[in-house]
Amino acid sequence: MSLERFTTLFPLWTLLGAALAMVYPPLFSWFSGPLITVGLGLIMLGMGLGLAPRDFLRVSRQPRPVIIGVLAQFLVMPTLAALIAAVLRLPSPLAVGLILVGCCPGGTASNVVALIARADVALSVVMTSISTVAAVVLTPRLTEALASQYVPVDGWLLLLRVLQVVLVPVACGVLLKQGMPVLARRIEPVMPPVAVLVVVMIVASIVGSQRLLLIEQGPVLLLACVLLHGGGFLLGFVLGRIGGVAAAAQRTISIEVGMQNSGLAVVLARTGGFASPLTALPGAISAVVHCLLGSALAASWRRSLVPNEGNNTAP
Repeated sequence: MSLERFTTLFPLWTLLGAALAMVYPPLFSWFSGPLITVGLGLIMLGMGLGLAPRDFLRVSRQPRPVIIGVLAQFLVMPTLAALIAAVLRLPSPLAVGLILVGCCPGGTASNVVALIARADVALSVVMTSISTVAAVVLTPRLTEALASQYVPVDGWLLLLRVLQVVLVPVACGVLLKQGMPVLARRIEPVMPPVAVLVVVMIVASIVGSQRLLLIEQGPVLLLACVLLHGGGFLLGFVLGRIGGVAAAAQRTISIEVGMQNSGLAVVLARTGGFASPLTALPGAISAVVHCLLGSALAASWRRSLVPNEGNNTAP
């Protein structure tokens, strides 16, 4: 199996990992603590390696889709998460965890889904990158504003954690690509499958460690995540259409808004000063849900488009 094929099958691996963790938790329980943080750092490093100035240059000529997408990312998703948590009356740790998911930036998995959907892949990469950088400030502050009604939230500690697991690895990736381009070219093709493996391990680890609670709270938590990500896909698409962007950009905005960096939500839930370990559970379920919903949506779009309808990936 090629690395590209392995990467495009990431929803299958995520679902399989979660299922195996439910059956036999010790299979993944060793992947915890610092390993989760290091794993997310590897994903962010890969994002830094994938940044290409030509993509930013092309998108800068038509900034409207990026502006719509990033604004929707940090306005629609946090608000939607808070509303869903309130309406479903989630227990405080799960409510905070869902809000944390909603306040996170777009995830790297969205770039793979954009490729499958014949969306604008370059735009997807740029939007993910910009929302990730913006998340350094916005994720801690939005989480503090929306989740403090449930538990005390240390915004400064969250800011420190985001700096550690997002900004530093991304910056290292960019510097590596500029300073050692030959080494970067060798590493870059391996990073997407590595990211898939890390996401699967993070999801399976959290699912396995919280197996009993998941059995008890699973249906309502699953409903919350489906509503959150389904709403994100729908509202992202609608806002793109209202904004008058091209069809491929509409699909891209939908994907970027609907798919969150759930791995970051898990790491922040574990290291951000939250007392309950259950806060990490929505992030794990979110990863499975948005992968499956995003892939199904992408496959539907791909089937409905004529083969020569471009995905506008050229600079």
